[in-house]
Amino acid sequence: MSNVDLARKSGGSAFPSHGSMGEVVNEGMTLRDYFAAKAMIPCYQEWLKNGWNVPEHEEVMENIANESYLIADAMIKARQK
Repeated sequence: MSNVDLARKSGGSAFPSHGSMGEVVNEGMTLRDYFAAKAMIPCYQEWLKNGWNVPEHEEVMENIANESYLIADAMIKARQK
């Protein structure tokens, strides 16, 4: 996968840092990771409302992470329209 394809899929960098000459010195987290982190809290709260003791269920935690990335992917797709 090329850097352009990877940037398109990940949304690019969320918080890149720039050096004194304007060059990117640290890519930071991807926009996809940032969106997933934002989506994770409501997903986690939904599982808690349904009575799951999340930390005791590894499968539930994986489902929350997967749901969060599905939402992030949809957000990136919506930005490209």
